[in-house]
Amino acid sequence: MSLDANPCTGARLESRADGALSGDIFVPGDKSMSHRALILGAMAAGETWIGGLLEAKDVLHTAAAVRQFGADVDRAAHGSWRVRGREWKSPRQPIECGNSGTAARLLMGAAAGFPLKARFVGDRSLSSRPMERVLKPLREMGVEAEGETLPVEVRGGKLRGISFTNPKASAQVKSAVLLAGLRSEGEVQVTEPAASRDHTENMLRVFGCDVERENGTVRLGPKRELTGRSIEIPGDPSSAAFPLVAALLVPGSEVTVRSVLVNPLRTGLFATLAEMGAELRTENQRITGFEPVADMTARFSQLKGVEVPASRAPSMIDEYPILAVAAACASGRSVMHGLDELRVKESDRLAAVIAGLQACGVEAWQEGDTLIVEGRGGPPPGGGDIRAQDDHRIAMSFLVLGLAARKQVAVDSADMIGTSFPGFVELMRSMGASIK
Repeated sequence: MSLDANPCTGARLESRADGALSGDIFVPGDKSMSHRALILGAMAAGETWIGGLLEAKDVLHTAAAVRQFGADVDRAAHGSWRVRGREWKSPRQPIECGNSGTAARLLMGAAAGFPLKARFVGDRSLSSRPMERVLKPLREMGVEAEGETLPVEVRGGKLRGISFTNPKASAQVKSAVLLAGLRSEGEVQVTEPAASRDHTENMLRVFGCDVERENGTVRLGPKRELTGRSIEIPGDPSSAAFPLVAALLVPGSEVTVRSVLVNPLRTGLFATLAEMGAELRTENQRITGFEPVADMTARFSQLKGVEVPASRAPSMIDEYPILAVAAACASGRSVMHGLDELRVKESDRLAAVIAGLQACGVEAWQEGDTLIVEGRGGPPPGGGDIRAQDDHRIAMSFLVLGLAARKQVAVDSADMIGTSFPGFVELMRSMGASIK
């Protein structure tokens, strides 16, 4: 499938209030799990079938990368992919990671255990993001690596074990170490200050690897060989956040999103919205494969300001832009702590959120790593012309704000939405959203 498939409609979009939203919808597959399923399938013996794979630019870069490393990767139908693992080899061309930090960091870890050389590159945004946090532990394991930001060249081979203390609750760093550890000699363990996303550990178990977790430490057991499996990817909660929050903010709205991943390490936003008074209902919870999923319904609600502790950040780090939009429409002040990591995402998201809210007539500022938003107690003025800084989540968040604001909101670089949520505009329009 082409990396240009499912492009967003145009680079500039405008949204405005135009009545209630309604719908019974599905969102694309979880991005974090899609990356991991492709990488583990490419490292496993035998065939892996993946259902519900997110066919967005970020994930398609990972599919192309593992194919460059030697795996057989085929698209059988929409969302259905077959991967046959192979011994990884040096790619003939640089590994293009596009805009995806997950692709770059996890692929570096996975490639590290093979006797190969690979050069990793990315777009302008990704090339400004820090890679040293991953390369430091990989070097301790025996990897040779050049560069602190992309481009980075990695030379893998025989690795030794590591007992690594992760200074931040970073699932990408943890995952890179665990993936490298699959082909390392000796004990491999990662200790974190707080639990980060555990999709890598969960999926490793499904592929047959021994993984233990105890008191904040994740440890690989002696059995580290992977065997191909069938994997079903549930709906991405980070994507579900946009139609659900839109329903909460637009009077008269009610929207249901089916089969959403509700892993407790990913549901910080939904817990926070409930504290704000959101009418947000979770039903039909079940296990799909190896992760919990549920159907979620949001109904228009009068929200109130909230204080979000820093300890919640790992479970909702990608959702702070849309939470800030909800806070802008709430009554009272919202205070969100521990957001330093937002400065090194696809953009400086903290600065982009503040600038966007201010452009729409909402008071917002930062104090250290804390974001403060003065809610308008209803529709904000709007009228902003938002510089999304090539960041898909900033673009989608402010398009949602425009649906609730008094004046329309314009967003540039909206074509970047395709990196994580192909079909976003069409799906929102199907619910009654006015986006042009």
